Amino acid sequence: MQLTANVAPALELRHARKAFGHVVALDDISLSVMRGEVTVIVGDNGAGKSTMMKVLSGVYPLDSGELLIDGTATVLASPARARERGIAAVFQNLALVECLDVAENMYLGRQIRKFGVFANRKAMIEGAADTLTELKVRLPSVRVPVGVLSGGQRQGVAIARAVQQDTPIVLLDEPTAALGYRETQQVVTIIRQLRDAGKAVVLVSHDLPMVFEVADAIQVMRLGRVQGVRRRENADRNEIIGLITGAIGSDRKVA
Repeated sequence: MQLTANVAPALELRHARKAFGHVVALDDISLSVMRGEVTVIVGDNGAGKSTMMKVLSGVYPLDSGELLIDGTATVLASPARARERGIAAVFQNLALVECLDVAENMYLGRQIRKFGVFANRKAMIEGAADTLTELKVRLPSVRVPVGVLSGGQRQGVAIARAVQQDTPIVLLDEPTAALGYRETQQVVTIIRQLRDAGKAVVLVSHDLPMVFEVADAIQVMRLGRVQGVRRRENADRNEIIGLITGAIGSDRKVA
């Protein structure tokens, strides 16, 4: 997507800091995510990636710094507040209930009701099926318990639930962890669909081949700080690895 200087980022962090006691998880972190783009956050364990995602989704408050949505400073006091402000998040644990079926999981916490009282089971089944079909997520049925699905199918359900909320910002924390090649490619397809629909996507991943498939921008973190930011077309895999490991020093520039 071609960007213009007067377009505010959909989601932005400025000089963000978050500490847990004496452990500083985020140290002067900045992030800029545009609509219609996928920004991938990479880094080794302990880099601060998951902490940042929890800040962006309202799980953790910032100690200092700013979080902005469409250029407006915002305080996300809870995940519910983040959803209200247009942020949907999918974390590694997926937050699916294995004993409930796919349709029930898709509408968990936001059931469609008839007469304001009774669960509209038919509407939820149809809505879940429509979203999964649109995203090309193949399941035996939306009536089967989530517990019988494969890892890739569960990941598809979790992402579809986020997509169904129709928020402009989508956060994905390690969506291809422990998935095989075919299931990973299915997730890649969904991420591209989100970008093509104009969503601002923030993705955390250790899977560098997948990162280079979907990223518009790659932000490298190390020990709670930003090592560098690269546009994918200018990114070199060896350089990214060097930034992740610290073999190449921090430069904090967009290249």
